[in-house]
Amino acid sequence: MEDQLHPTVREFKAFLANHPKLVKEIRKSGRSWQEHYEKWVLLGEDDPYWSQYKEDVEENSEQKGTKKQSELFSQLLKMTENIDINKVQKQVKQLSTTIATIQEVLGQFQETKKSSPGPKNEPRPINWFRD
Repeated sequence: MEDQLHPTVREFKAFLANHPKLVKEIRKSGRSWQEHYEKWVLLGEDDPYWSQYKEDVEENSEQKGTKKQSELFSQLLKMTENIDINKVQKQVKQLSTTIATIQEVLGQFQETKKSSPGPKNEPRPINWFRD
């Protein structure tokens, strides 16, 4: 369907992509696209009239970055509100006890391994004849 559009309409759509404030205003005011299209055809893209609708890319990206940071911060606050500190402290204590027990078992295993003599590599006699 995009291929069926008149070339000037395609150019106008590209123009609108570079002027997001214009799109917002048209949607907010309820005025027709036709009116702005005709003004674009008469004035041209480079007319100073359109500069009021052009958004700074840097300004837009800064606003998006700030918005994302504030959303992340609010999500973190919501998560911390739901945390029960007593439960967390109890779980940390249990984890610490478990780690200490594992270390103790490993220490005992290493001691028994060092103190017990390993099997000697003596050749076993072959018993060819069995009674």
